[in-house]
Amino acid sequence: MTADFVPPFPERATTRQPLLANIRKFRGNMLSVWLAGHYSADFFATRVLRRSIFVCNSPETVREAFVENGQAFERKSPQMRHALEPLLGDGLFVSDGLVWKERRRAVAPVTHVSRMAELTPTMSEVAGEWSARWATLAPGEDIDALEEMAEMTAEIICRTLFGHRLGSDAAQTVVRAFTGYQSRIGQTALGAMLRLPEWVPRFQGMGIKAEVRRIHAVLDRLIANVLAEEHEPSLVRAMAERGAMDATALRNEAATLFMAGHETTANTLSWCWYLLSQAPWAEARLAEEARAVLGGRVAEHADVEHLPYTRAVIEEALRLYPPVPVLAREAVAPAVIAGREVPVGSLVLVIPWLLHRNPNLWDAPDAFRPERFLGPPPPRYSYVPFSLGARVCTGQQFGLSEAVICLATLAQRFRLELRPGHAVMPVSRLTLRPGETLPMRLYPR
Repeated sequence: MTADFVPPFPERATTRQPLLANIRKFRGNMLSVWLAGHYSADFFATRVLRRSIFVCNSPETVREAFVENGQAFERKSPQMRHALEPLLGDGLFVSDGLVWKERRRAVAPVTHVSRMAELTPTMSEVAGEWSARWATLAPGEDIDALEEMAEMTAEIICRTLFGHRLGSDAAQTVVRAFTGYQSRIGQTALGAMLRLPEWVPRFQGMGIKAEVRRIHAVLDRLIANVLAEEHEPSLVRAMAERGAMDATALRNEAATLFMAGHETTANTLSWCWYLLSQAPWAEARLAEEARAVLGGRVAEHADVEHLPYTRAVIEEALRLYPPVPVLAREAVAPAVIAGREVPVGSLVLVIPWLLHRNPNLWDAPDAFRPERFLGPPPPRYSYVPFSLGARVCTGQQFGLSEAVICLATLAQRFRLELRPGHAVMPVSRLTLRPGETLPMRLYPR
């Protein structure tokens, strides 16, 4: 192993900034509002306008908030609800209470770890198609790795959700509309910080309604076709057969699964390509492992457990650049964290971006070291890229298997180099991306 590679992160101020300056920072990149001292703090509180905010940044306070007091902090933050409700409606990601419980009972089993052998062949199929297409490109040809990974993971989740034939027709349409939605959605949530009533309309970005109509129209058509064709298995059919969900509920859960199963994995794989391009020792080790295990063929479900370094690269990318960098809840009942009273209406945050870089928990926390995930697992509640507690991501194993299969399949045959002169910087909107594009050059091995 050579010297550490420390990938980019926004500048960390050392002193508290004025409110307006923080609002500007938050609108541009929410990661930039955290001070240098926040990374090592176990627990801290602040206030923005009329809203009290409590941040848990140690395994003890994370457990206390999202596990021991999970019912008090079940509800997603107002900012997250208002950002996603236009698209997801009462989908699992933003709902709470009885609706959330009923939906989880219907949705969780369809992506359970016990179904991975059934679901992963689609991942292998698409990874093989991408490998074959990349083989037709000229050595050194420019690609946008972020767009490539977005389209690949969209193809996988669309075929999984709607069946092979229907999903293949819709993938590009849906992924582009999702990208447009995320680029336009508002970030500042001033209404939430002012504690305006829920019925007060919130301004969303220009073009949001058009993107929502576009996505909903495609999803509605696909669901109707899925339910009319009984012979082709799909997650939508599996959900429909498990519970009494009407067409709107099915659409909301399909949109939720698409967002969770496409956007987060695409970002993670994009970060992996960038990190590997800057860390030759890691890139060489991963490629060697993939070639030894796969021998030129496409990775399959049985191979996942035999690709530990590939998985370690993915887990380190998830540590450094968690796809959902802020887990925010609104207190619906009074509670106590670290001996402090948390009133109803407060926001309680677990921030993987901070927790995963806490120097009290991680050695060289800003450095890219996949090897840290080859030994014993990190302490519980110090690593939460898929959330935790009752609201832990139901598709965790789906996403990890997909990332391992795709990365190993492609990395054994290709390497990617960052286009000279391009500066990468993490940008957080709804999810954490390496900017708007990731221009790289593709070379066969």
